[in-house]
Amino acid sequence: MLRGSVLASLSPEEGLLSHVPWLWSLAAGLGLYLATGGWRFLYVALCTIKRDLRLVCTVLEECWRQGGGRNRSTIPSLFGQTAALYPDKPALVCVSTGEVWTFRELAGRCNAVSHWARAQGWGQGDVVALYLGSRPLLVALWMGLAQVGVEAALINYNLRCDSLLHCVGVSGAKGMVFGVELAEAVSEVRSSLDPSMVLFSTGSVQSVDLPTPSAQNLDPLLASSSRDPPPPTTKGFNDRLFYIYTSGTTGMPKAAIVVHSRFYRIAAFGFHSFGLRHDDIIYNSLPLYHSAGNIMGVGQCLLHGLTVVVKAKFSASSFWDDCVKYNCTVIQYIGEICRYLLEFTQRFRIRQVAEFYGATECNCSISNVDGKVGACGFHSQIFPSMYPIKLLRMNEDTMELVRDKNGLCIGCQPGEPGLLAGYIDQSDPLRRFDGYVDRRATNKKIVNDVFTLGDAAYLSGVEGKAGMAAIAEGEGRFDCDAFLGAVRKALPSYAHPLFLRLMPKVDTTGTFKIQKTRLQREGYNPLHTADRIFFLNSHLGRYEAVTEELYRAITEGRLRL
Repeated sequence: MLRGSVLASLSPEEGLLSHVPWLWSLAAGLGLYLATGGWRFLYVALCTIKRDLRLVCTVLEECWRQGGGRNRSTIPSLFGQTAALYPDKPALVCVSTGEVWTFRELAGRCNAVSHWARAQGWGQGDVVALYLGSRPLLVALWMGLAQVGVEAALINYNLRCDSLLHCVGVSGAKGMVFGVELAEAVSEVRSSLDPSMVLFSTGSVQSVDLPTPSAQNLDPLLASSSRDPPPPTTKGFNDRLFYIYTSGTTGMPKAAIVVHSRFYRIAAFGFHSFGLRHDDIIYNSLPLYHSAGNIMGVGQCLLHGLTVVVKAKFSASSFWDDCVKYNCTVIQYIGEICRYLLEFTQRFRIRQVAEFYGATECNCSISNVDGKVGACGFHSQIFPSMYPIKLLRMNEDTMELVRDKNGLCIGCQPGEPGLLAGYIDQSDPLRRFDGYVDRRATNKKIVNDVFTLGDAAYLSGVEGKAGMAAIAEGEGRFDCDAFLGAVRKALPSYAHPLFLRLMPKVDTTGTFKIQKTRLQREGYNPLHTADRIFFLNSHLGRYEAVTEELYRAITEGRLRL
């Protein structure tokens, strides 16, 4: 208010200063504005204006596109426009088989899936679970299903037993398509699946005799199916497209709802913000059940005409050979993949590294578009209302939000840890939050009174990666080998706890939430606690006690995690 008052008093329309030239008044006003703290804003503006204007232009461009008819579109219909522009251009390349699908071929395969789905009696709102490895067929399956309004549940192919059953069950799937390489996993749960669920297998395994559950072979059915376009669905831009599951490291995986507009927003934002070109070739070794691989990666093919090279699984030994073989100009990575690619930015003179942080379901994704080392993203200080997000102060012991005397959440200061929140507006594709199939899980992610009293915001920060498991040991009877055997049977390898800490009891808060702060602070250093700590030695395939020597080997990088 002070700065506004000072500027108003220096207006040339005021009587006392009416004889002063307006340029002098402007200069004096600017001087007082700077002297009363305005220099901070101007400094930030000068440092970030180029980056922030790029964001504003991207947002305005997408708003214009959506206003120009996107709200009546779906991802399959937008892909149809792309395929018409580039019919004979390679769309998807499969590294494992050498197959190259042009946009015309991909469109025809999608149509074949659509007619097959209609022949099963599936229609708008039905769900089909897809449980197979990363390959072009997976894209054709969910796209073909979406063309006739059927929603795909993209199941993590690492899941087994209870986790697999849970993911299929919560989706309400009427059918399942699985890769024959996963037939054994399906056999283990077949008796627990809904008896009315129909199963289809795809692919061939010649070298291994796997037990195959009762299932129809999908491949000949698709080969004989019509490739003519099916009748269009009546679904719209904000209707459900498919489901992608959370990692499940804090419980069972949750089925996140992905609507057509959200798929479009993520893929379009990546294309425009990261400066991609229509003639780029993307190397994608990320799993296609994941939003990074399927939406950010394959979405560039479907919406913008880029060629995507699909690798079934990341391999450090073949990574660069593949990139050279397929003339890739863009590589996609996630998490710790780049630590396997030594000094790649200097070695190959990479001109741009762009990163983003977000979750499939969140409305507060952030990105690092200007290569700022150490930053995972930014929030514009010049145009904050363009993308209303906030880092909220919290009690690190209880994870509860800290509020002011009026009940509003308090934002963090620079350098202060907090929880990221995004303002919810269901009428805006940038700000909507569709949540999960489980409405209770959805409600747990919504917090009120964040920006203004009565508002609603999505709260991030719950999901995480399994690093250490704190276990309340019962009378010294804990068996590490038996525990590891049970973990291997129930959880994918990435969810296995790397460290175990055996404690007399697990600390809890007054509301019986696990007290994590002390455990996180002490880590796995054996000098900080008398509790026994074990490390999962992947080379030996067992847990071993963390000694001072083992601790040094881990921290110095002599022993791989």
